[in-house]
Amino acid sequence: MARWFIRFSLALFLLFFGVLLGMQQAHHGMERMRGYADPSFPSVIQIEKNGNGELETAVFGRTVTAGDLQKKKETIEELKTFNLFSELGRQFADAVTAFMETVLSLVGRAFS
Repeated sequence: MARWFIRFSLALFLLFFGVLLGMQQAHHGMERMRGYADPSFPSVIQIEKNGNGELETAVFGRTVTAGDLQKKKETIEELKTFNLFSELGRQFADAVTAFMETVLSLVGRAFS
């Protein structure tokens, strides 16, 4: 199971990377076709060094920093609120699982 999960994760990452690479290549192709760079069409991934020597990354024109990701993580951890639909879904799944186990055990007893 672990090997399958590793292979699946690797394939998923490879496909995601391929999609981003294809979008970047399409962007460069559009620039070559037009003959000029249009600022209204931002590059898919843009990596630049700022004055401090730090790398700045932009995805679809939006700047991404480690601080932004940390703030989002803290916000999500603070929210940890009760989700009614999630709880109902979990209870429904437990009920269906118990029902199916009962039905399958009865069927198993009937044929043995």
